Amino acid sequence: MEFYVQYMLQFVSEYEWLVRTTAVAMLVILVNFALPLFLYPSVNRHQDSTPSRFNHAIRSALLSPLRFSMWLLGATAGLFWYSRETHQALPSLWLPVQQGLAIFLIGWFLWRLAGKLEVGFTSEIKVDKVMDQTMLHTSFRVLRAVIVITGVMVLLQTLGVDISVILMILAIGGLALGFAAKDLIANVLGGAILQVDRPFVTGDWIRSPDRDIEGVVEHIGWRMTRIRKFDKRPLYVPNAVFSSIVTENPSRMTSRRIHEHISIRYEDLEVMAGIVQEVKRMLFEHEDIDSRQATIVNFDRFNESSVDFMVSTFTRTLDWVKYHELRQDILLKINDIVARHGAEMAYPTQTMYVNANVKRMKGFSSMVA
Repeated sequence: MEFYVQYMLQFVSEYEWLVRTTAVAMLVILVNFALPLFLYPSVNRHQDSTPSRFNHAIRSALLSPLRFSMWLLGATAGLFWYSRETHQALPSLWLPVQQGLAIFLIGWFLWRLAGKLEVGFTSEIKVDKVMDQTMLHTSFRVLRAVIVITGVMVLLQTLGVDISVILMILAIGGLALGFAAKDLIANVLGGAILQVDRPFVTGDWIRSPDRDIEGVVEHIGWRMTRIRKFDKRPLYVPNAVFSSIVTENPSRMTSRRIHEHISIRYEDLEVMAGIVQEVKRMLFEHEDIDSRQATIVNFDRFNESSVDFMVSTFTRTLDWVKYHELRQDILLKINDIVARHGAEMAYPTQTMYVNANVKRMKGFSSMVA
């Protein structure tokens, strides 16, 4: 037994750096297993609150970089003890490598944090809120691009690279690329304008009286917008087009309008006032008609073969299918009101009046002949 103890003590004294490194490696493994317990000690009671969601995103983003940093610290300690044991200096590049790895870890954490926040906010954002999902995705794309560019620049500067030369080359290249891809840049700027002005968002029904564009917006990208037409065919529109056309957004209507001209016969003109009054009363009593909006029912015009009254009112529903069902109900009730007053709907007719003297002259001419 004493022999084994002496052998172990001799081994430890000769390979002290290896023993320490092994101990550190075991400690790192233990810490990696324990990190989730420290980052997620328990289920948050107020998980729906915004601060708790932000804290959860930070903890989730920290987990992988912290685990990697633990292994990095362990490797650094092992190299330090090995160099002290062998009386060899660490490589001159080790310090810049450490700094570069530290910058990488910070950038990795920020990248993961942006992704976690995007996922968290995307599950909550609705189209009718101030920021829609398209704007949210675009904002986080820009944020991740800034993180990558900033991290690369800081890393190059840490490694001793003169980034002013790189910036000058990029500026010249960007100028040349701008001349070569002006249409692409116009579409990208058009996409940025759409994100700022927000004339429509994903899920809106839009149409343009200037172009044959009508459908539901499925995706607003950097270069083009995808619109699903009502026949289910996709329509891809370059973003620059929207800066030069008129775009109508029926999805943002506050009410839907029923506007009709109802024609009855000239013979029923004496009951026009009663029909108009009953139709107006029916509209004000209808539960699906918004009585706060202007409701107009009036005798409107003398037509060629009919007398017409106008019906103009607004519905409470914005749903396209329910609107047409309500419009059908209103028109059928108007028809019943017209019938109850003994009137009839008019249709195009012509009445010819022949003068009696003209008839006698024609008859006399035929007898002479």
